[in-house]
Amino acid sequence: MDPLDEVFAAMRVEQALHARLEATAPWGLHTRRIDGTTRFGLMLRGRAWLSMGDAALVQPVRLEQGDCFFIPRGAAYTLQDDIGSPTINCVDAVRNSVDGVVVIGGKDEGEQATVLSGWFHVDPHGAGALSELPPLLHVRMDDARTRMLQSSLQLLALETTRPGLGSGLIVSRLADILFVQAVRAHVQSLAADGATGWLAALADHKIGATLRLMHRELAAGWTVESLAVAAGMSRSAFAQRFRDKVGRPPLDYLAHWRMFRAQGMLRHSEQALAAIAAVVGYDSEAAFNKAFKRRTGVSPGLYRRQAKQTAAEAS
Repeated sequence: MDPLDEVFAAMRVEQALHARLEATAPWGLHTRRIDGTTRFGLMLRGRAWLSMGDAALVQPVRLEQGDCFFIPRGAAYTLQDDIGSPTINCVDAVRNSVDGVVVIGGKDEGEQATVLSGWFHVDPHGAGALSELPPLLHVRMDDARTRMLQSSLQLLALETTRPGLGSGLIVSRLADILFVQAVRAHVQSLAADGATGWLAALADHKIGATLRLMHRELAAGWTVESLAVAAGMSRSAFAQRFRDKVGRPPLDYLAHWRMFRAQGMLRHSEQALAAIAAVVGYDSEAAFNKAFKRRTGVSPGLYRRQAKQTAAEAS
């Protein structure tokens, strides 16, 4: 399994909401923080400024028609036709919406803009794996590597313009697809920037191939030596390059992802602990229990019971 495939499969979109904003200059909209969500927006027409709370981390971004943005950890943001334009609260605007269309702003002669925005709530276990993402993903549609987003954007615009049966489900699935594509574009940009972290390492020719091999054969008895052979490198060179690119040693990374896979299976399956232990590379249930508790602080059985209780309380 490709590492990104594994993460996105684990994310499990649980709920999605969206609205279509029709705005006439001057206009502005501010949102509140929604923890545990990924927020998104698509500039279907016109232009806008996107600002976030901490300007030292994220400078205001100019959105052009066709641009999309994702805020992976639910931070608050502001959209305006111009920096300094007055804003209204998103909650108040949505409360006055009709059929999911929010109309705000000035008189008819002002510049018009259309924004599709919303958020989707995901399983926190899967979302945690994307902690390396920046506070804001901004994808410009004039960039050659993001041309593949166009078809999804067109489908999304059509579905929100002419909603029909199952439109809510279709929009949430398309938003999910757009997020995956945006992350993929982000990974490609990291390789060009020389960034580090497991997302950036996926774009490295040798380390990326090794990461995919580890995920595909997670239960194999990997050693640093065998991984170095698979990468076509010496042991010392591989270990150093892996640490430089990923930010942790190879076997520590392997143990982390074994536990990630195990947690997902415990949360979403009824498989016996011995079967899960075998899938993630442990010879016995006892060895798996010991490793799991060392990493998470609780036993696999208790983790599964707590996850079920949390899910029941949320339903």
